[in-house]
Amino acid sequence: MDPRLTGLDLKTSLSALLDLVLPRVCVVCGRPLMPSEHHLCLECLGDLPETRYATLGHNPMADRFNAKIRVDEYEPYAYAAALYHYRGDAGYKRISQALKYHRDFGTGRWAARLLGTRLAASPLFADVDLVVPVPLHWTRHWQRGYNQAAVIAREVGQLLGAPCAAHLLRRARRTRSQAHLSGEAKARNVSGAFSLRHGRKPAAAHILLIDDVFTTGATLAACHAALRRAYGPQVRISVATLGAVGE
Repeated sequence: MDPRLTGLDLKTSLSALLDLVLPRVCVVCGRPLMPSEHHLCLECLGDLPETRYATLGHNPMADRFNAKIRVDEYEPYAYAAALYHYRGDAGYKRISQALKYHRDFGTGRWAARLLGTRLAASPLFADVDLVVPVPLHWTRHWQRGYNQAAVIAREVGQLLGAPCAAHLLRRARRTRSQAHLSGEAKARNVSGAFSLRHGRKPAAAHILLIDDVFTTGATLAACHAALRRAYGPQVRISVATLGAVGE
């Protein structure tokens, strides 16, 4: 008998046997997972480069985002948080990529719950009463079959006790992929691309915008602008993502 099964309960033993047939691997490093490990091995989980931004009103991500949304009129300071640092030379970027490109909903929801737990424990996000994902254009949504931001938003909303308005925002035009654009080009690409759907808007005092990764903040800033046109300055609009680039 495989020594990994020694002393395990029935459920874990069955999981271990299944691993022998269909091995699960760590999303980050690719090492086969032990029966007690899920999505990440214990070593990679222990080294997860968390940002700890959820408890910091002012942090690099929030400052960068607020610099993008400054307007002539009063604008409440937007809180911003990400679960982990999204580094191009490390395997942790595969956490969000697993959901976005490989339909790995298990890993995506696990990471979203971890993000939601951090936000729920913070007084900065405790009063969030509406969660809104960044939308995909309908053609891209049709091609992919799902919106990764909505998957994250639903999990975060449950942990915050706030409804997820998955269809509040719409992407009015299909934009180019942001992956290889410069910061200025990204802002031009998504400028005016978002609007609220027609119909009754839900009441809110603190809206949380959700996306998978924060890069320059251009997409989130464009969504913020669409929401601000519908909600007055008394409503705080903050953002949260799984990963944050360049921190």
